[in-house]
Amino acid sequence: MIATLDERSVGGYSVAYGREDIYFPVYITAALAAIFFTTTWITGALYWLALAAAAAGFTYYNIPLLETGRPTIGANQYGIFIQAFGLIRWRAIERIDLVQIAERAMTVHELQIALSMPLSGALVADWRKQPAYRRLMRLPWRMDHRAVVCVNLEPFDRSPDDIHRTFLRMWRYYRS
Repeated sequence: MIATLDERSVGGYSVAYGREDIYFPVYITAALAAIFFTTTWITGALYWLALAAAAAGFTYYNIPLLETGRPTIGANQYGIFIQAFGLIRWRAIERIDLVQIAERAMTVHELQIALSMPLSGALVADWRKQPAYRRLMRLPWRMDHRAVVCVNLEPFDRSPDDIHRTFLRMWRYYRS
C-alpha cells in the first residue's frame, strides 16, 4: 500500500520556532546585560562586568529561538533537513520515533531519527560547518553515539505529534 501525501507536504514541509512568551527570558537577559554593562561603565566596578558577560552569553546562546520566521526543520522529496546539520536522505533513515522525556515537572517531546548508514553517506548536504559567529549558539539537534539524530520539538510552532506524523508519512512515501 502506497501512502498518499496531502498538497501541503508534496512541495515541502517546514517548521520554525514558535512565537510564544516562553522566549521572554531571552529579552530580559539582553536588557539585564545592557544594564550591567552600563553599570560597569558608570561605576568602574568590574564585578558588574561578570554579571553582564553571563547575561550576554545566555542571550547570545539563545538568539536562534528568536528567529521565528526561518525554517528550522523540515522535509521535501530529498529528505529531512535540519538547520545547522544538513539534509538527510530518505533511504538513510532506519526509523523516525517520537519520544517523551520526563524532565522535572514537564514532559519534553524529542524526534529521534535513526540512521541506517554512516553520516557521511546519509547526508545529501552537510551544513554542520557554521560561520564563526554562530558556533556558540543553540543548535536544534544533537547526535548520540548510536547514530540517532535527536531534535527537541518543544520550541517549534507545530505540535510534536503533527511534526512526527508528517515526517513519518513523507518517509514512508519517498523511501519506496
